[in-house]
Amino acid sequence: MATERTVYVLDDDDAVLRSLKRLLSSANFEPVTFDRPDAFLAAARTFKTGCVLLDVCLPGVSGLDVQTQLLQMRSDIAVIVVTGQGDVQTAVRAMKAGASDFLEKPYSDHALLGSIEAAFSRETHFDRDREIGDAVRRIATLSPREREVLDQLVSGRPNKLIAYHLGISVRTVEVHRARMMERLGVRQLAEAIRVGVLARLNVSAAGDKR
Repeated sequence: MATERTVYVLDDDDAVLRSLKRLLSSANFEPVTFDRPDAFLAAARTFKTGCVLLDVCLPGVSGLDVQTQLLQMRSDIAVIVVTGQGDVQTAVRAMKAGASDFLEKPYSDHALLGSIEAAFSRETHFDRDREIGDAVRRIATLSPREREVLDQLVSGRPNKLIAYHLGISVRTVEVHRARMMERLGVRQLAEAIRVGVLARLNVSAAGDKR
């Protein structure tokens, strides 16, 4: 099996690790699993080029801290973070810190494998820049209100709070949210948020250059 198909998994749940190992093996990936952050980081320098699947909820340490330490050692490895349901703010922080993607629990096998395949295809900064440019173009197709709703979602606010903040009904938020996702060409909220985060990264980069 090609070494570039290696997927390193860090999760403290043994049942999850066993399940992921079976799934990844069946999809022709080479899984290497860890149940402790210290063991994972100790081995990170010896990792072959590949992809990391990192749960941000770990005992005694934040997965974001593990991500930071990993990327200081290995900038050549794509990182996919796994967040709790509705934990959008953590996902945003992870992507700003350099994560390739994020998955929100509970996720489907299809979503996981698709994210991993996409991570392997993002091998250069050019690919990342191209993704950011694509996100900016897609965001530009939104109406002002749809953009406001997306910004609120990226900030981690639920529909009810968005409605209060924008002075509209929850039903109206739902309508704008559905139209926003249709314009962006996505089916899952996590995908829409990812587009929003990538567009924000473009704004951050522009600000850094000033």
